[in-house]
Amino acid sequence: MTERNVLGGPLEPCGTDPVTGFYRDGSCSCGPDDRGLHAVCAVMTSEFLAQQQRTGNDLVTPRPEWSFPGLAPGDRWCVVAARWLQAQQDGVAAPVVLASTNARALEIVPIELLRDHSVDVPADPSALE
Repeated sequence: MTERNVLGGPLEPCGTDPVTGFYRDGSCSCGPDDRGLHAVCAVMTSEFLAQQQRTGNDLVTPRPEWSFPGLAPGDRWCVVAARWLQAQQDGVAAPVVLASTNARALEIVPIELLRDHSVDVPADPSALE
């Protein structure tokens, strides 16, 4: 069965440079092995990355053993829904690409919060630094 996004449509790709997703397929697919629910397609900002690092989720340091390149502002990445919600509560939520955010994110994050932080990814993501 095809996974859906939070808007009810087909789940669109989140990012391929770097390649994101629990399954490293560019999509926020959430199969049975994804216990963390990597469902929110977020556009990284400096504030979000710093907050994640402070709370023990280092998204900046490369981890080749996990096929993780390390992230920079402007990168699109499938983040754990609960971690995104925690960042939102801390006032540093990363922008969200709704068409690429898995509907399963709604198990954790209300659609209103996702809509409040939705963004079209700018042609020049360096503006997000």
